[in-house]
Amino acid sequence: MVKISREQHVSHGLLGCAPGTIGRYVLLPGDPDRVPMIAELFEDAREVSRTREFCAYTGTLHGEMVSAVSTGMGGPSTAITVQELAHLGAQVLIRVGTSGAMQKFMEATDLVITWGAVRDEYTSQQFLPLSYPAVADLDVTLALAAAAAELGYRHHIGISQSKDAFYAEHQPERMPVKHKLEQNWFAWRKAGVLCSEMEAAVLFITAPIFGIKAGGIMVAGPSKQSLQNLLKTAVRAIEILIAKEKGGAS
Repeated sequence: MVKISREQHVSHGLLGCAPGTIGRYVLLPGDPDRVPMIAELFEDAREVSRTREFCAYTGTLHGEMVSAVSTGMGGPSTAITVQELAHLGAQVLIRVGTSGAMQKFMEATDLVITWGAVRDEYTSQQFLPLSYPAVADLDVTLALAAAAAELGYRHHIGISQSKDAFYAEHQPERMPVKHKLEQNWFAWRKAGVLCSEMEAAVLFITAPIFGIKAGGIMVAGPSKQSLQNLLKTAVRAIEILIAKEKGGAS
């Protein structure tokens, strides 16, 4: 198991990842404790960095080096992760995480594949104006959809709402701007937004700036089984993308 020293961390950014330790395909959970869970689905996985909210493991899939790197919670740390991974050579990033279901027809075990995100946060505005849409890469989105269908997991494809304040969603009545929060929530649901989370919009805005393809898949309820379904789907999607790149069967 490779360990990164404090001295190396200073020269290797906030992620603490040395050049050559990160694959071109990277899964991005928010929770660092979920990185080892993802790594169990890789071959020959090892820890390459652990600092603050960032944890990174790297292994292989079908001979291709792949990684899992935690972003922490919210837009600012996600933006840091994307920028540093771009510097390290990452080319495809897939957000894997939990979310809050917003539609009545959704079940706790459902997967949500996001092709776009409501920019109800501020971090992405430091990169591009609000008139620029937060949309996922089509190839990555199609691979996630194909993986979910192949594995037989109930899933939906649509838009998520990315926010900054976790408790603004869960306890809007405690906020001074509760009426605005409630009105916005009603509008998002009326427009068919599937779920609420905190990272997708920032990922979809920052990734293309650095020439990276990005996608997102989330689960509506974080049970042990639904998390396993989520991670298996994301890994299978990477296998599909690798096979497509190599021009062979997946």
